Amino acid sequence: MTALSPASRSPGPKSRGPKSPGIGGEPAWMRAAVITVVVGFIVVMLVLPLIGVFAQALAKGAGPFLDAIVQPDAISAIGLTLLTAAIAVPFNAVFGIVAAWAIAKHAFPGKSLLISLIDLPFSISPVVAGLAYVLVFGLQGWAGSWLVDHDIKIIFAVPGIVLATVFVTFPFVARQLIPLMQAQGVDEEEAAITLGATGLKTFWRVTAPNIRWGLLYGVLLCNARAMGEFGAVSVVSGHIRGVTDTMPLHVEILYNEYDFTGAFAVAALLCLLAVITLIAKAALEALQPEVTGRAV
Repeated sequence: MTALSPASRSPGPKSRGPKSPGIGGEPAWMRAAVITVVVGFIVVMLVLPLIGVFAQALAKGAGPFLDAIVQPDAISAIGLTLLTAAIAVPFNAVFGIVAAWAIAKHAFPGKSLLISLIDLPFSISPVVAGLAYVLVFGLQGWAGSWLVDHDIKIIFAVPGIVLATVFVTFPFVARQLIPLMQAQGVDEEEAAITLGATGLKTFWRVTAPNIRWGLLYGVLLCNARAMGEFGAVSVVSGHIRGVTDTMPLHVEILYNEYDFTGAFAVAALLCLLAVITLIAKAALEALQPEVTGRAV
């Protein structure tokens, strides 16, 4: 029998886990301190104010809370907010898909400029966007005379609110889909076209299934911003009570009139819609972490 050498008798290298409690080898107390600061900031800046809104809304009981919600002006504001989101979100979903498809799957002059223009609403104030629409579509605006002659009202009416909301929300779907489509590449689409599929069939059978989670995630973010938009809508709405006031604008009116119960009741309803959106967003992140780049 051949004797084994000491090297052959020695066990192989064992897989060793990280010695340090965190990335970079920082001590446990430092990691705990960082987490405490982050959690404390979120609690103070987000959780406590949110609890305060619901507490103030229910301070006089459920009766006054429900009475404030069912007021005609409140119902009008809720309906206009939902209508605006119902128009702006599908429009931005279609735009986001088309823009992402063009940028990620095709090469053309001006692609960088197009990406910069898509990011424009992130870099300018919503109030400026509202003023820009007044400049174009207002009574004294560039198209004002033509609109008056044809009895078309955009500013201080629902169309202006929808346009302002579309402007401030249209990057969300596009910016979610562009990196996702770029990461997927064009190999599958090219293979489908090589096998005889048309461009439309290639999109529905190949591209759409690959982007469905990213699209849904972008739609959720777009919807949350559409329902909560204040600055741009405030400029173009005219604050016509019961006609052009959305939920955020209605909250401001009630608060300025010292109707705190009504203001916080509508604000609580708006917060509830936002919380539902966040829950849906968290569920998507848990189901499909690759959509947002989160680690499993």
